Amino acid sequence: MNLNNFKKDSEREVKKNNIEKLLTIATWFIILGVWYLITKLELFSTTLVPSPYKVWITFINILEDGYNKVSIWIHLGASFKRLFGALGLAIITAVPMGLLSGYFSKIKAIIDSVVEFYRPLPPLAYYTLLILWFGIDDTSKIILLYLAAFAPIYIAGVAAVRKINKDYILSAKSLGANPKQIFFRIVLPACLPEIFTGIRTAVGVAYTTLVSAEMIAATSGIGWMVFDAANFLKSNVIIVGILIMGITGILIDLGLRTLEKKIVFWKGHV
Repeated sequence: MNLNNFKKDSEREVKKNNIEKLLTIATWFIILGVWYLITKLELFSTTLVPSPYKVWITFINILEDGYNKVSIWIHLGASFKRLFGALGLAIITAVPMGLLSGYFSKIKAIIDSVVEFYRPLPPLAYYTLLILWFGIDDTSKIILLYLAAFAPIYIAGVAAVRKINKDYILSAKSLGANPKQIFFRIVLPACLPEIFTGIRTAVGVAYTTLVSAEMIAATSGIGWMVFDAANFLKSNVIIVGILIMGITGILIDLGLRTLEKKIVFWKGHV
């Protein structure tokens, strides 16, 4: 009987996933259809709203010849170097600081106020200072992205520790577990789902900040490409840049979710 119920639940879950996939595909077909109709009926100037076909041709040309004779892969490489460099630094510092702040109130008292002070500030508000201090090259951009990514990961770490059932820790202590064992066997595994959520949020915040930073002070990167195209009213290039940002953002998030499933394999099963 239980086996039959399990099979029925599995079939319902598969059916639900298939319906959701169909709805997603239908949504994008509708968006593309509306876009095509707008350009076909010439409701707006083609300079402002290029047709899907023109955007596709521009995308192929950029893939083959680059933008302004610079390969698109160089622009992507420059952007990803800044993005992943900052994210790596944020993860290796924000995760331990967040866990320690959640575990020890005195550490939280030291770090939390600083994070809460700068977190609401728009990153570009202090980017000018970073340029003055560290120059216009990648150093200032990586520091900017690091600060943008640090806060979501840190906050997720603190919140994750606070949500741990204290009975688990007390039970471990009663069985003779030392602090190191409690941290690595109970605290860290319990916090990993929240930490991955924080990392995914940080990627979105950092990517947005990266594009803005490249529009202000850069000579390479996807953000710079879009900004340069805007100066010459190349709306087809702008849309291609936006599509590249969106697709790469989805792929990065998909990669993180896949990694989360492998590392936090017990999520949703306990």
